[in-house]
Amino acid sequence: MPATPPKATYRVQVRPGFDLDATAAIVDYLADLGVSHLYSAPLLAATPGSQHGYDVVDHREVNPEVGGEAGRQRLLRALRDKQLGLVVDIVPNHAGVAVPAANPAWWDVLRRGRDSAYADWFDIDWDRGRLLLPVLADDPAALDDLKVVDNELRYHEHRFPIADGTGDGSAGEVHDRQHYELVSWRRGDAELTYRRFFAIAGLAGLRVEDPAVFAATHDLVLRWAAAGEVDGIRVDHPDGLRDPAGYLARLRAAAPQAWLVVEKILEYGEELPDWPVDGTTGYDALAAVGGLFIDTDAEGDFTALDTRLTGQHTSWEDLTHATKLAAATRLLAAELTRLAALAPEVPTEQARAALAELAAAFPVYRGYPPHGARHLAAARSEAGRRRPDLAAALDAITRRLRDPDDELGQRFPQLTGAVMAKGVEDTAFYRWSRFVALNEVGDSPAYFGVSPAEFHRFAGARQVRWPASMTTLSTHDTKRGEDVRARLAVLSELPGRWAEQVKAWMEYAPLPDPSFAHLLWQTAVGAWPIERERLHAYVEKAAREAGASTSWADPDAVFEQALHAVVDLMYDDPSLHDELTELAAAITPAGWCNSLGQKLVQLTMPGVPDTYQGTELWDNSLVDPDNRRPVDFDVRRELLARIDGGWRPPIDTDGAAKLLVVSRTLRLRRAHPELFTGYRPVPAHGPVGRHAVAFDRGGVIAVATRLPLGLGRAGGWCDTALSLPVNEVTDLFTGRVYSGGETPLDEILADYPVALLAPPTASVEAAS
Repeated sequence: MPATPPKATYRVQVRPGFDLDATAAIVDYLADLGVSHLYSAPLLAATPGSQHGYDVVDHREVNPEVGGEAGRQRLLRALRDKQLGLVVDIVPNHAGVAVPAANPAWWDVLRRGRDSAYADWFDIDWDRGRLLLPVLADDPAALDDLKVVDNELRYHEHRFPIADGTGDGSAGEVHDRQHYELVSWRRGDAELTYRRFFAIAGLAGLRVEDPAVFAATHDLVLRWAAAGEVDGIRVDHPDGLRDPAGYLARLRAAAPQAWLVVEKILEYGEELPDWPVDGTTGYDALAAVGGLFIDTDAEGDFTALDTRLTGQHTSWEDLTHATKLAAATRLLAAELTRLAALAPEVPTEQARAALAELAAAFPVYRGYPPHGARHLAAARSEAGRRRPDLAAALDAITRRLRDPDDELGQRFPQLTGAVMAKGVEDTAFYRWSRFVALNEVGDSPAYFGVSPAEFHRFAGARQVRWPASMTTLSTHDTKRGEDVRARLAVLSELPGRWAEQVKAWMEYAPLPDPSFAHLLWQTAVGAWPIERERLHAYVEKAAREAGASTSWADPDAVFEQALHAVVDLMYDDPSLHDELTELAAAITPAGWCNSLGQKLVQLTMPGVPDTYQGTELWDNSLVDPDNRRPVDFDVRRELLARIDGGWRPPIDTDGAAKLLVVSRTLRLRRAHPELFTGYRPVPAHGPVGRHAVAFDRGGVIAVATRLPLGLGRAGGWCDTALSLPVNEVTDLFTGRVYSGGETPLDEILADYPVALLAPPTASVEAAS
């Protein structure tokens, strides 16, 4: 663990349009909000115009499009002036190669091939011939558009180097002499000769297991850490690396004082490996916290509804097996081919089929010691059940995969993580629509909510094992914003009304894909009111990700026209618009209650809480790029100033109540970390105790309301109470003082559905 982990972070999507100077300009606001560290998107030079920074093209410099080194220095001065630290995001798995001229190392590899000094940087299968680049149109005559210009090969806007001594003749003749071959974009998934990030040809895999590659790609960030200019490092996608444990050991040795968190997505019940890190980036916490506000009793109702709407019973296990198998054999066919070639003792097609089945049946993203053997055994059993005809091939491949020194055993885990991500996150989450609030990174739609007892076990275990792990509710990768999910959770308390309403809507505005229609209506209700163009953009992306009725590779114009027509009806048909608006308005107050509850729980539970940019107010964002939209920090400054002036905002005013909860909680954590060093559930005694979740962190007690509609139907808090400490405590949100003992919840939660109870002296400091 680092000397001093952050108290709380705030994630900013530094990018062109919101550069390092714009980030420096909000540092004073972040300090007022209560965070201890700015948590930045990747800062190294990225593909020109990149809006996310995960496509690094030059590890030697700060992205000039966000202000370069001078901008970084100005940001550092602003942070130091407010005594804030910096956490940076790094991308060890891959580099951006979509614009070859922007990446000096890739450009040199294209020009010199195996003789390039950078040939070992990228995970290229040189034995399969020329390096294939899938940039051409799907047209046999596409190469006719190739030209030689300024000693470069040009294909429309694409530029490629020409090897020395190979530039004479026609463009086609020059092309045939290069170390690379330009091919149709459709050949990419099946034939590429380099490892990619998932199925993105513009992101080429790096070989950071090579100490020289590690040193070259990490030198700048590690110099920042050594100089005390970086306090924490977030590691993107460690599952893609050949040797994550070895990589993280090397990174920890190079940055021993850094707070180190990994974007490791854990399946339900899975434990983080015993790596030299401080924890994950918080998806495990997101799932536990979000599930706490879902009524687990409604699972049967939503399963029955899904069956009625789709006309069939859908098995999550069968669906994900099918989508993962498709990812392995189609999107990741090139990677599958490379692995099959490593098992020449098995006929090629049988090796491909066995590897694909094992990847589809693998129960987690990737197996790691000591549990990796167990996961492999489970995958072998399931694959054998589904494909008994492959028994001999499965046995032969599995024997190889058990050997950690076997190259096949080292590379196969890189495939399983990609298969899980593409097959589940990016496909099944858009096809399975039983209850889409659960279709979230790190969550599992197969588990319908989390009980308070289960949450307390989870939080208590975090306090013991991973007290400095990050917690979050929203990231740039979440499928829906935290407040959308909070509002959708209300539907779990209204299964009958929702079933009646969505059935009527789907009959009134039918789609040929009823499963996707159910996802569409849930998303609309969860985000309403939402600008028309945002919803159009979302449904098109979501439908293509689902890949059931349309797709990215082969868009179905007829289906997409019907889909957009339904969206337009939501805005243009008066009765439909009114019904949608009415239902959204009816569940919004309970959604706000859930939002405040899950935010307080996330900010106070064991771990380092992160606030994603803008989510300190209500945030009804959908999947990226929607969740990367500009944030109005001026509005947030003004509201925070009013709160600091004594205003106690009503729950229905601009999200200011959420800002009150965020600012008071973060300030308390920053000023008094000693109050957050333990974990003890605080039970509610009385007839509606299941509607409260409360815990003592070692001096401060968080209290939140769950299932608010059920609470209202029960007549409110009735005679339900909490046992408070003997000493006085003050609620940071209202200023009310409680003298301890059995205290009725209708007193504690009279103004807000949440309370944060702290010693009076700490409360005064946190409010200022």
